[in-house]
Amino acid sequence: MPKNILVIEDNTDIANLVMIHLRDRNMQVDHAADGETGLNLALGKQYHMVILDLMLPGMNGMDVCRLMRSKKIYTPVLMLTAKSTELDRVLGLEVGADDYLTKPFSVPELVARVNAILRRSEQYQTKPEKEEKERLQFGSLRVDSVKRQVLLDGNNIELTAREFDLLWHFACNPNRVYTRTQLLDKVWGYGHAGYEHTVNSHINRLRAKIEINPAKPRYVITVWGVGYKFAADASQEGAS
Repeated sequence: MPKNILVIEDNTDIANLVMIHLRDRNMQVDHAADGETGLNLALGKQYHMVILDLMLPGMNGMDVCRLMRSKKIYTPVLMLTAKSTELDRVLGLEVGADDYLTKPFSVPELVARVNAILRRSEQYQTKPEKEEKERLQFGSLRVDSVKRQVLLDGNNIELTAREFDLLWHFACNPNRVYTRTQLLDKVWGYGHAGYEHTVNSHINRLRAKIEINPAKPRYVITVWGVGYKFAADASQEGAS
């Protein structure tokens, strides 16, 4: 079945280029040239993915993404941005974007990102075969893959789609150490060099939400010189 993609981009040349290459891959693509129109489309029609420019006339991409998530629309969002500062990337992820791509970008990389996000989305929509893999408990932390819900001491923790995917991958592989490149491959679906900071940003935001003291995490532990692991013994505090 063809994938429905929404492209929200005010630059006509970029929008046409993206749409041509996605349609060449048998995807159905809608286009909006401003944030308000794009938001209305995203709220009124089911899409498999939204490609969202950060700088838009009127309502910007941050606001579009934030309002989508506030309306419980969890369609994967790939944010396009001409800005390359760490703050801009973090803000985009914080409001609920699943990934970002800095302009100028290559078409093959864009297509690879789109395919990777769609693959990950399909995998997490597939019901796990074993009941014991649907819900995992570590101390006071409970992760439910069916409801895509995280509870900490009985309180619901709001995670973005990618934050949940990262936590679920960790929880399914406790005590296993992963490099940043391996996490990019396993969770994001690509392993492009130079994007390890994406992992760092997600780790930091995930810790801020599930750790009592993010500076001394109990769950997501840094393995110095290697990467990260998820501590199966949640009662044991790790180093930051």
